Order: sequence, then structure tokens, then C-alpha cells
Amino acid sequence: MLFRQFIGKRSKKVTNIVERGAVKKFAEAIGDLHAIYVDEETGRRSRYQNNLAPPTFPRVFDYGSIDGLDLPSKGLIHGEQTYHYERPILVGEEILCYSEVKDYFEKKGTQGEMGFLVIQSYGEDRDGKTVFTSTQTVIITEVVRKVLTG
Repeated sequence: MLFRQFIGKRSKKVTNIVERGAVKKFAEAIGDLHAIYVDEETGRRSRYQNNLAPPTFPRVFDYGSIDGLDLPSKGLIHGEQTYHYERPILVGEEILCYSEVKDYFEKKGTQGEMGFLVIQSYGEDRDGKTVFTSTQTVIITEVVRKVLTG
């Protein structure tokens, strides 16, 4: 159980600034140019009086690194990711982000044993209030596990 030792370990908090240009580029990249993301006047007239970042924008944030958790550069599959919001992310604000390893387990698949690493990520405002959480599952293939374990 290669990654079990990391359950409960966290990264240090990293400050991320929600930059207007980055939000616009992200919205363009995902093909969702809704005015609440890109038009300043629409943002000012909204109930938040600001533009918002798209719901999956936290994917581009820096969450720091968890000491010793070195994932291989090949053989990883992005299995699943979910987001939960307490409130929208506003353009211009600072979000403090960090990640924690929540679980690791293995399952036998058609190609052999695979590892499943569950990572929970957090985004907080400057007052320490949670803005969002994200849970992702990273699948580590058998080929990579053999390379890592010798």
C-alpha cells in the first residue's frame, strides 16, 4: 500500500489571486464565456457586485505540495473530481489553498492492481472561512506501481 502512509498529511497554505485575465482565459478554454465571468459591467450589476470565476476554476490554483508525496509523471489517470461551494469565487480576491490526502486503497482491474489516491483540496478566504472544497481521485496504474516499488 504504497501511498497509505500519506493519509492525513497536508500541504502548507498557498495564496492564489483570482486574476481577471486568468478567469477570462479559463472561460475561453472551457468554451463558457458567460458574461458573469468576462464582462465587468455584468459583474458590477450582479448581486455579488463583481465577476465570478467558473465553477471548475480552482483546478488552476496552486495547492502547495505534501512533503514526500511524489507522484509519477506517467501512468496517472484523473478518475473523478467534485467541488462543493460555500459561495462563489470572486475576481480579484485572494484564496488560500491547501490539500490533504484523505485515503488510499487498491483494487484489482482488468490490467492488474491499481492504486486510488483520494485528495481533498480546500480554498479559504483571508478570514479563514471556507470558500470551496474539492475532492479528486487519482488512479495510479499497475505499470507505474511496479516502477515505484522496484
